[in-house]
Amino acid sequence: MSDLKSCVRDIPNFPKDGIIFKDITTLLRDGKKFREAVDLFAEELKDKSIDIVLGIEARGFIFGAALAYKLGCGIAPIRKKGKLPHKTRSVTYDLEYGTDTLEIHQDAFQKGARILIVDDLLATGGTCRAVIDLVEEMGGKIESIAFLIELTALKGREKLKGHPIISLIKDEYC
Repeated sequence: MSDLKSCVRDIPNFPKDGIIFKDITTLLRDGKKFREAVDLFAEELKDKSIDIVLGIEARGFIFGAALAYKLGCGIAPIRKKGKLPHKTRSVTYDLEYGTDTLEIHQDAFQKGARILIVDDLLATGGTCRAVIDLVEEMGGKIESIAFLIELTALKGREKLKGHPIISLIKDEYC
């Protein structure tokens, strides 16, 4: 997994000063490394029964779609407000400076569905916590949560307690 870490490019001061952006496009462009990451996720999930993968906008779509294919299940997007064309359920959550809203189609999954949530990065955990709340409100059962990268110094895992978490790359720096 440390080999995967070497494929992620750090971009200092993006999108603002003091932030080190984790650019995964360098991993995605390498077909072997992308396949390795998807295969590692699938291996971790082999004993789980997943009905649907929820990919969080936007990079969660990439790994979510590949995992849904590999696991033989469906996928549904979690999008920013106003991006989905049908009836939605939404959740609003706090950011460092304000709030944000995420939406999912009301019919994205059936009550009792076994859910895998996928995103590229776990930082403070606020976005994923909001998705967990939305899934549980809709009657879904979270089987696991998967991230390519976890920024351990930000302790986002603490907001997701009680749910199995997979992170392929653990990085202290953010």
